[in-house]
Amino acid sequence: MAKKSKPIVDLEDVVVKFVGDSGDGMQLVGTLFSETAALDGNDLATFPDFPAEIRAPHNTVAGVSGFQVHIGKKKILTTGDYCDVLVTMNPASLKSNLKWAKHGATLILDTDTFDPAAIEKAGYSSNPLEDRSLEKYHLVKAPITSLTREAGKDLGVDNKTAERSKNMFALGILYYLLNKPLDNTFRFFETKFKKKPDVIKLNKAVLQAGYNFADTVEAISSQYTIPKATMEKGKYRNIVGNTAVAWGFIAASERSGRPLFLGSYPITPATEILMELAKHKSLGVKVFQAEDEIAGICSAIGAAYTGSLAITTTSGPGLSLKSEAIGLAVMTELPMVIVDVQRGGPSTGLPTKSEQSDLLQALFGRNGECPVIIVAASSPANAFYMAFEAAKLALEHMTPTMLLSEGVIGFGSELFKIPKAADLPAIQPPIAKPNEPDYKPFRRDPETLVRKWALPGTEGLRHRVGGLEKENITGIVSTDPLNHQLMVNLRAEKVQKVQNFIPRQEIYGDPEGDLLVIGWGSTKGAIQYAVDEMRAAGKKVSHAHFHYIMPLPKNTPEVFAGFKKIIVCELNSGQFIYYLRMLFPQFKYSQYNKVQGLPFVVNELTAVFNQILEEE
Repeated sequence: MAKKSKPIVDLEDVVVKFVGDSGDGMQLVGTLFSETAALDGNDLATFPDFPAEIRAPHNTVAGVSGFQVHIGKKKILTTGDYCDVLVTMNPASLKSNLKWAKHGATLILDTDTFDPAAIEKAGYSSNPLEDRSLEKYHLVKAPITSLTREAGKDLGVDNKTAERSKNMFALGILYYLLNKPLDNTFRFFETKFKKKPDVIKLNKAVLQAGYNFADTVEAISSQYTIPKATMEKGKYRNIVGNTAVAWGFIAASERSGRPLFLGSYPITPATEILMELAKHKSLGVKVFQAEDEIAGICSAIGAAYTGSLAITTTSGPGLSLKSEAIGLAVMTELPMVIVDVQRGGPSTGLPTKSEQSDLLQALFGRNGECPVIIVAASSPANAFYMAFEAAKLALEHMTPTMLLSEGVIGFGSELFKIPKAADLPAIQPPIAKPNEPDYKPFRRDPETLVRKWALPGTEGLRHRVGGLEKENITGIVSTDPLNHQLMVNLRAEKVQKVQNFIPRQEIYGDPEGDLLVIGWGSTKGAIQYAVDEMRAAGKKVSHAHFHYIMPLPKNTPEVFAGFKKIIVCELNSGQFIYYLRMLFPQFKYSQYNKVQGLPFVVNELTAVFNQILEEE
């Protein structure tokens, strides 16, 4: 009798999370699934979630590594709140991630790993596969490890070697469940292991075995498909936020004509920016991996002095170390971009988790009156544009600019429509010309208060800058009290004048209503989903998301004035709201804060918004 084909059910979107021990290859299968979904026409957003411990004990909750993927036929704004499919490779990963699975979610489990020792090590008192604790989920129990060994045995591969590919068996099950092709992953094997044909054969065989298992197992009674998303025509790729930042700087270098220099010290979760830029020497990029954070930023200041687009990258602890040197860059009025990919703190904190807790440090964390331009990215793809914008503002306004990213942005990914460099705005640094008449290092443009950038070695432009206060216009060292007051005011006013060159603050939704939700950084997607739900229910709720923080857009108070109530949502204890209360005390603000190293979920936001609306 011919086997009956399984019914195929259309879904609008689906959230998948791969979880397993640190050595189980969850980051790889998550990436491969993402790429296949993208090539299959789905929009997507991803976030890898891995432990800070380098070698956590095997089969412990502390050692669980995960990768979440949200794909759909509509625009995907977040990596998803709760997963529809949880692929779990051992008891510890089930223990730590079951709370993120929806009721009725499909759990794909490697039953071979649920032995008494592993179950006890994960913190279970009984076997969850047998004690009925998983009754509200749809279970696909698969002996993944043993079936992987069998696939390897057919090729003459020993068990230990074969087991390294068990993540591909799980991926094969998922490809069948979600009706995804195997071809892209086969091509990956052929490219990645082109010098190891036996490895190609093994991984292909295991992936196919997982797919075949899913086709025959009774626990999978239907397949699911996610139709292609409607997108603008163009060339797309799945881009990680840290890669997008690096590309944004490369584009800014091209549009400004300034060579790109990065001076940095590796730190999670910012290191990949350094790694990506190091690949592009052919584009004139110079990368210096310094011995510490201070050397990194000081090398960037030197590069800025000599005429480069100078970058330094770090996270919160490194930003603390760079603070004195940022003051030097402010005093010398040199263009430089400082990237802070924020993580949980204080101190070493949560290196692989995400927070928005460095905002006040970015605003005020330096000695003296030391203002810098501050912008913030809101998603992995947006990070490209905000890196470009940070470079443009730094170069054209001759002042350090800080780009705030976050771990969830730096490590996460989404589909990115690759722009043509020629379509990006021109960047025009105020470079002084040779033998410029009556050149003085601190003579300023009357409209912007920007000084000219005199590149060393340019004829007729000998000058001196440094960390001691300088006399206005001439640049001579000065301790005159009135001159110091003047220079402090000029540096601050120069940053404030950037308001004239940044966009007006936009509102998502109506310009007037009952509630305005304010956010910045990575919270944009979750807030927008929540606002959409509120508006669909007939509530007068809108969203203002800030990419420009110092200075704020000129029309900020006009935006606030259109709403009866305002709530500020942040992944910290309330830093942006503190800043807004300083600048605009005439408005009354509510706040919702979360400091767990985790993003917002939509239903927690809608619950808060409804509560605010119901309050008298």
